[in-house]
Amino acid sequence: MDYLNTWPRKLVTVYAPLSAFLIILLFPFYWMTVTTFKSNEELYNFKDYNPLWIHSPTLDNVKRLLFDTDYPQWLVITMTVAVVATAISLFASVLAAYAIQRLRFKGGQTVGLMIYLAYLVPPSILFIPLATMVFQFGLYDSPMALILTYPTFLIPFCTWLLMGYFKSIPYELEECALVDGASRIQILWKITLPLAVPGLISAGIFAFTLSWNEFIYALAFISSVEKKTVPVAVLTQLVEGDVYHWGSLMAGALLGSLPVAVIYSFFVEHYVSSLTGAVKE
Repeated sequence: MDYLNTWPRKLVTVYAPLSAFLIILLFPFYWMTVTTFKSNEELYNFKDYNPLWIHSPTLDNVKRLLFDTDYPQWLVITMTVAVVATAISLFASVLAAYAIQRLRFKGGQTVGLMIYLAYLVPPSILFIPLATMVFQFGLYDSPMALILTYPTFLIPFCTWLLMGYFKSIPYELEECALVDGASRIQILWKITLPLAVPGLISAGIFAFTLSWNEFIYALAFISSVEKKTVPVAVLTQLVEGDVYHWGSLMAGALLGSLPVAVIYSFFVEHYVSSLTGAVKE
């Protein structure tokens, strides 16, 4: 790292790229925040007002979103669907990934590859047969339809992610437990899962984020306004014909992105350790 011993070189190779990356990454959130607290006059009058700054902050957009729409209920439904779908997907993925990666049965790697290929199937193709099943089981226009359909793309992804993490856990730990008389369930619960906590958190964050932001299934399976999820409801209820209520739209997007940001901030250390590999053979 001797080439970084001078300030100009550090500026060109480290600080300038990092600054550009941060600006590109954080600018959408800044724009949402600025637009949320602007009045309609400021939003459409670029001649008299700077589009990158707030001249006269207002809470009218937030007030309209929270009190003139069903946004609080949309938020609760979205959170419930995301949490339950994530829990179901993690439970199934842990069992599938452990069986494929640790039991060493014939054809296990082929099964793992097929599960990963199932994740690559576009949701826009899957939702057509899923819609038929949802109608047949009487789940249309119900959050339960989303809770049961989201695992169709969450389980393959989480299984593939956990397979890679379970592979990094030494087999000798399980062999010692088997010699001591432990069952497979006990090994999974008391040995493998505690060592795989960073991987579980990583898979959970990905599953929660995908559930929270999912649009196609939520648009196709939910029709009642009060039962919609945030991504669908904000787009469909805050656009009237060709009139876009940009202030309320940005307020809904900003408030909708906060739960995911908070979850990432709490578990960022575990998330990074799962990507780098916390357990080595």
